[in-house]
Amino acid sequence: MYDPFDVSRYLAGDLAPVFFGSAVNNFGVQELLNTFVRISPIPQARESSLRVVSPEEDTFSGFVFKIHANIDPNHRNRIAFMRVCSGKFERGKFFHHVRLGKQLRFSSPVSFMASSKSIVEEAYPGDVIGLYDTGNFKIGDAITEGEALVFKGIPSFSPEIFKELLNTDPMRSKQLEKGIEQLTDEGIAQLFTQQPGNRRIVGTVGELQFEVIQYRLEHEYGASCRFQPINYYKACWMTSDKRGAIDEFLRRKANYIALDKDDNYVFRPIALRPTNGATGLS
Repeated sequence: MYDPFDVSRYLAGDLAPVFFGSAVNNFGVQELLNTFVRISPIPQARESSLRVVSPEEDTFSGFVFKIHANIDPNHRNRIAFMRVCSGKFERGKFFHHVRLGKQLRFSSPVSFMASSKSIVEEAYPGDVIGLYDTGNFKIGDAITEGEALVFKGIPSFSPEIFKELLNTDPMRSKQLEKGIEQLTDEGIAQLFTQQPGNRRIVGTVGELQFEVIQYRLEHEYGASCRFQPINYYKACWMTSDKRGAIDEFLRRKANYIALDKDDNYVFRPIALRPTNGATGLS
């Protein structure tokens, strides 16, 4: 039905192969795996704040691209997933956490295969390993052997849907606070704090994420909450070389200012409610 498969077009991102089979009946699975090994691209060079990092380099570097809380419900472990970009990662060796500016050693790095995991002694460019995290990592953090580089191109998003987080069980306030902090660290949503009242506002790109967060807060943290829609439509992070300009803006727009998890100022415009079928934005 189709033209012959072209590996070069696949590597360029112009097409994707389609496999027919059944995992339940174990039909076509081996063919898929064999082809994936044959055609998958080698580790690529990655741009950083200082230079382009090549996978052939001897010096280790990697970055955290995902964080998952409670990956093991029995132990409430939080795992930071790191992709190795260059050099060799070694278990028990000290590495440099660029953002925090301190040395960390990982005694129990793991790799995952479905629901099972195993200790990793060493890892190479292209490998993904899990690091047990006690709150040291954020998505995008770079780990090196001392070089203060930051990898570019880490995906981020500006939320499109905003809702206020309301606690429906004051006796579980600590659990709710811990839960929303950890879940938003995973990158599935962004958390803003607005004064006065210490209002907690969650921003996402889809409605389903609110349902997921509410379910996980209840079942993983024992916290009860609900989300109340609010009439915001955008979050704007503010920067300026003139400190006085930011201060003046904050003074004039104090009621529209919130802080993100890194204590950066965020301006959140309000969507005007249409009265005659038209739409308007402030």
